[in-house]
Amino acid sequence: MQVNEQLIDHLANLARLEFDPAAKQAMQADMEKIIGFVEKLNELDTTGVEPLRYMGEASNVYRQDVPGENLPVATALQNAPHKDESFFKVPKVIKRD
Repeated sequence: MQVNEQLIDHLANLARLEFDPAAKQAMQADMEKIIGFVEKLNELDTTGVEPLRYMGEASNVYRQDVPGENLPVATALQNAPHKDESFFKVPKVIKRD
């Protein structure tokens, strides 16, 4: 895979990041190193090695669901800068291109 300025721009756009020219060059160099490392890993003989599903042992820690006291809606909304009836109103976080 070739890491070029167009790839950096595309990935930055997907991640909603902006880079100045110096940071863009540094990012390109870092990505080339990362891809080189992954390509080196591809050289390893993994015959007979079972694939990992998780890096560590997964264990769920469950606790009892204990309902507590809730704030009244009016109290919860009293310091909200923007509200709509009984809801907090917040600005959009995700923009679509």
